[in-house]
Amino acid sequence: MMVLELRCSREHSFEGWFANSEAFQKQRAAGEIHCPLCEDNQIIQVLSPVTIKRRSRVPEKAEEGETPQNKWKQIQKIIEEQFEEVGTDFAKEALKMHYGVNDKRNIRGTSTADEEEVLKREGVEFYKIPFPKGEQ
Repeated sequence: MMVLELRCSREHSFEGWFANSEAFQKQRAAGEIHCPLCEDNQIIQVLSPVTIKRRSRVPEKAEEGETPQNKWKQIQKIIEEQFEEVGTDFAKEALKMHYGVNDKRNIRGTSTADEEEVLKREGVEFYKIPFPKGEQ
């Protein structure tokens, strides 16, 4: 599934969800896509540049006596504090940010294997970080 930013001939902007680029092109050519504001079917895709900025405050050098378990707890705490929990909407939110529908921000959540394949196919970079049950 992919989200596209669209515009009608009257300059109304809106988003559309499509299975892939081919599905969008077929629907557009058949005049099946309509502006939700004026019902115009002269629709174009609007491209927007995408940038993902990552921040990390993980200490670079381990303190003396620090264990791997303590280090992992520090990383978990950073993720919990600096990444917004979006739950099962992770893939949906990541795609919206990727296509410029939503502002970019750090997010965390869950996704299915199928959703992860869609994210990979669309070029969305993400990382799977396991959290032990009860610590999310």
